[in-house]
Amino acid sequence: MASHNALLSGVDLQCYENNHAHRTEEMDMEQLLVRRGQPFSVVLQCTDHIPRLPDHQLNLILHLGKNNEVVLKVSDSEQDHGKWWFSQRNAQGEVMLTLHSPADAPVGLYSMTVVLLSADGQLLEQTKSQTFYLLFNPWCKDDSVYLPSEELLQEYILNENGILYQGSWDDITTVPWNFGQFEKDVVDICFEVLDNSPAALKNSEMDIANRGSPVYVSRTITAMVNANDDRGVVSGRWDGEYSDGVAPTRWTGSVPILRRWSEGGGQRVRYGQCWVFTGVACTVLRCLGIPTRCITNYSSAHDTDANISVDYLFNDQLENVSEGRKDSIWNYHCWVESWMKRDDLPEGFDGWQVLDPTPLERSDGVFCCGPCPVHAVKEGEVGLKYDTPFVFSEVNADLIFWIVHPDGERIQVSQNSKVIGRNISTKSVYGDFREDITANYKHPEGSMKEREVYKKAGRQVGQMNKDPGQLELFIKHAPAIHGTDFDVIIEVYNSGREDTDAQLTVTSNAITYNSIHRGECQRKTTSLTVQAHKAHKEVLRLQYDHYGACVSEHHMIRVTALLQLTNQDNIILQEINIPLKMPALHIKIIGKAIVSHKLTAHISFTNPLPVSLQGGVFTVEGAGLTEAIEIKTHGKIEPGQAVTVKFSFKPTRAGLRKLLVDFDSDRLRDVKGEATVIVRTKMQNRNAVPEI
Repeated sequence: MASHNALLSGVDLQCYENNHAHRTEEMDMEQLLVRRGQPFSVVLQCTDHIPRLPDHQLNLILHLGKNNEVVLKVSDSEQDHGKWWFSQRNAQGEVMLTLHSPADAPVGLYSMTVVLLSADGQLLEQTKSQTFYLLFNPWCKDDSVYLPSEELLQEYILNENGILYQGSWDDITTVPWNFGQFEKDVVDICFEVLDNSPAALKNSEMDIANRGSPVYVSRTITAMVNANDDRGVVSGRWDGEYSDGVAPTRWTGSVPILRRWSEGGGQRVRYGQCWVFTGVACTVLRCLGIPTRCITNYSSAHDTDANISVDYLFNDQLENVSEGRKDSIWNYHCWVESWMKRDDLPEGFDGWQVLDPTPLERSDGVFCCGPCPVHAVKEGEVGLKYDTPFVFSEVNADLIFWIVHPDGERIQVSQNSKVIGRNISTKSVYGDFREDITANYKHPEGSMKEREVYKKAGRQVGQMNKDPGQLELFIKHAPAIHGTDFDVIIEVYNSGREDTDAQLTVTSNAITYNSIHRGECQRKTTSLTVQAHKAHKEVLRLQYDHYGACVSEHHMIRVTALLQLTNQDNIILQEINIPLKMPALHIKIIGKAIVSHKLTAHISFTNPLPVSLQGGVFTVEGAGLTEAIEIKTHGKIEPGQAVTVKFSFKPTRAGLRKLLVDFDSDRLRDVKGEATVIVRTKMQNRNAVPEI
């Protein structure tokens, strides 16, 4: 503690000025948050007069880590470009200290102490330790996460709202997501996640030293977002039993998940699925300063045996007989891409890197995936780390069908190289619409370059792909609205000159988005003769009475048609996933949208099902608007009945904000809605403020 004649009275961290200059003012204005490679200034406040050379000298000491594991003495001159240094300027009873951090400095919580020494190096006094966060800096050319586009940085670092894509490749749906990376306490929780990693708990000093690398940090985050191996954030579950937690479809943003994990002392939050893991990972990585975006891959392969194919096995009755850990095609799968240099790889693989926090397969003994260069996937460079073979399969695997005879013999009957990895999607930086980035991952289907890549990746080119002959199979369906009956039409067309006999088996199953069957709705088997140059049509009527009892929270029906030519092994298969159309939530905002002024939201919903709903609950949240809250409905909601709830809130931050709403009940889940609100900082001299 300073004596009565102390020269130093304290340090002003200049949080407002520094945070604004470092683009962190949205996070906090009372805590210093700066980005590496960019100077920041603090003011050393003095009592009577400024310490002067040569009578005194100033030293800066930095401690890094939760327990001050790493100690750094800051040089008072730029002797080494790769080390911390500071300069000083005296004015009006104060000393302005400007700190310069290296662009590869470890990110984390630093504590700073200013030490006053005598001319001969004796300690005279020191200031009270003050803390600040150092983040990655994508605006700094020397930082390995540097991204030279302000438009992209506005989206991939600064945007707290996003869109996650779901549905099917030919019927894409959107889900709004609140990343909320600048919400209160989120930055503290993000570093708490890093501090709880196995590497940090085992050797915190080494872990801190590695935190200068976005490759290391991002890989750690992919492992920590899921709770499979460690004190991770979210526990995954796909069986539909969520009574001891929160159903994955109920979440509308990352902040409640991160806060629940932190407040619970690092206890896993139940439950998440791929888009939840993706949303949480995006929040953490954007908060830390790594440009990140959410990706959806449609018809995504889960290749469990790393042979770059998805193998479906059927018996002679065309029943699926795959055993053990089955290969599967997920209707869609979400992951994130983060932007960074890859100094650990040969040239040419910087830029977007795949990071998949969903616990699918182990990597180096841990459930994590990436960073994997997107360019390596496109070029079939499966030897480059991390986990490139797995990601390559997700977007490029072949779909192969086998018949397994009673004696165990397997006969390959068909192979399709075009159904996996479709319409790879992300939100555009120019608005709330979809950008297709499939070309980043794959060369055009059927091109010579594609065949070269497959060969390089170790996949044989020109494998057997039997000509199914003159029959073609098509599936169409009428509008599929949840709660109604609708028709699925299966058409068999004979392009040949002869009549052809075949057996057609059509099944419809309620499935989850990752191809888990929740129950068979209907099955139909027909022996038919298709006349030359004619089409034969079969109609399968899907009734709510059949699918309503087993439909999953993902509201998806898979229709599979298998056509087997009489006395031949040849099989033609067509499969479509039909997302059931969901009702809309109607949201109206009443009031003038001004910081700290009350607004009221009116939310209405009409039950579209022919059965009553019970246990209805609305979940509402919005970055800069309101923390997540639940509003429960009372009693039953009868078929066709409308229900309206309202609640009031006070915006906390100005700007374009989004209020996200989810409705769940016993028979109907995952009904989403959103409203956009433009929040101003103070009253405007206008008659009205537009409401959207």
